[in-house]
Amino acid sequence: MALNIVLVHPQIPQNTGNIARLTAATGAHLHLIEPLGFEITEKNVKRAGLDYWSEVSLTSYASWKDFLDQQKITKPTQLWFFSKLATIGYHEVEYSKEQFLVYGSETSGLPEDIRKAYPSRMLRIPMENPKVRSFNLSNSVALTMFEARRQCGLLSTPRLFD
Repeated sequence: MALNIVLVHPQIPQNTGNIARLTAATGAHLHLIEPLGFEITEKNVKRAGLDYWSEVSLTSYASWKDFLDQQKITKPTQLWFFSKLATIGYHEVEYSKEQFLVYGSETSGLPEDIRKAYPSRMLRIPMENPKVRSFNLSNSVALTMFEARRQCGLLSTPRLFD
């Protein structure tokens, strides 16, 4: 089973394109929660994902509730959320292949109702400089996703160039 990456209301097409490329390369499933700040058909999304869109496992949902219902998520332990407002580091928890890693939009983070519904499932990426608000979304996904992949034994020996 592959990891699941969930973007709630992403706003910047290039970030979503980069994340789509990352999920294609790692076999993860990408879930997009609408509304999006762009159309998936936009040139910027396609450019960032390059020619890998046919390799992306992608599902879009009309709302957070629609996502929970379609994925049959009934327990908070199936979810990990990433927020600059969290106090637990992303590296301080255990991940499993059945979990969904959830990220908010670049402009406003996770919606407040989601943060309030899952306070014990919020994780942060520690940063040294308090003057920097946050990391770029696609960098945050890559960093945390690879920690989850490492813990789940999903890191394989790199393929050498043909």
